[in-house]
Amino acid sequence: MYDLLVVGGLGVDVRVRVPAIPLPVADSLTVDPIDLRIGNTGAGVALAGHALGLRVAVVDVLGADPAGDVVRAALARTGVHAVLGHAPAGTRRSVNMVDPAGRRMSLYDPRPWAGPSPFPAAELTALARDAAHVHVSIMDWVLPLLPALRAGLADGALLSTDLHDWDGADAYHGPFAVAADLVFVSGVRLGAGPDVLAAALAPRTVLVTRGAAGAELYPGGGAPTRVPAAEAPAPVVDTNGAGDAIAAGLIAARLRGAPTAGAAAYAARVAAAACTHDGMEYPPDLLPRR
Repeated sequence: MYDLLVVGGLGVDVRVRVPAIPLPVADSLTVDPIDLRIGNTGAGVALAGHALGLRVAVVDVLGADPAGDVVRAALARTGVHAVLGHAPAGTRRSVNMVDPAGRRMSLYDPRPWAGPSPFPAAELTALARDAAHVHVSIMDWVLPLLPALRAGLADGALLSTDLHDWDGADAYHGPFAVAADLVFVSGVRLGAGPDVLAAALAPRTVLVTRGAAGAELYPGGGAPTRVPAAEAPAPVVDTNGAGDAIAAGLIAARLRGAPTAGAAAYAARVAAAACTHDGMEYPPDLLPRR
């Protein structure tokens, strides 16, 4: 039995520290050492959940390439249980440019999936049945398997998803939102429409994140509650993965019996702490467990 099953979203991040975003126009710039390490959204949720003491499993596809080896090695170091299929197009990767204030811009290479499903529907149903919470990344191979994941949910288990910078209209994101009980979405492209979005997704719980401006929690289509951003306990060095840490924190708190509003406030503290660490392999005791 696992506390958290993360479906999809493994990859590598090529982290580059830059003097400013956007970059100055120049033929070349000298930067700090460029790191290649585990990253992308599913890894962020899985590793933050593990750092918070959850029993975590992750299922996804990886390439038979050096990038995939980086991911496999990181998962082995943490002890996160991995169910991995083969990605013929190779492992997903991102180039994350991070400025001196810790802000980032990501260039994402999704390595689109082609061909039949990498996992039988019955296998995904069985994996979901063995988890207290299922978190689904918006990967292309996952889309046709959403019914199988919902079919496997145990009594009382929830399914969540992160729609990232959805504009509320892009049709691709819709099935993930409809399949979920708990929806995370960045407010960066929603403009003045989060109320409309939350109402459309009722009775689902929606958390609209706004970085340093905090978040708004819409409990099942009800009146929103503002969730202030938490103060980082140390200097911010990298905001990459902050949204994934919020998701892991809220999931962890809900699994421990916290009410949704209290879970969201706790999740903000988890995200603030995550921003003080460079990368997603969090050292022991960095992320608050209460």
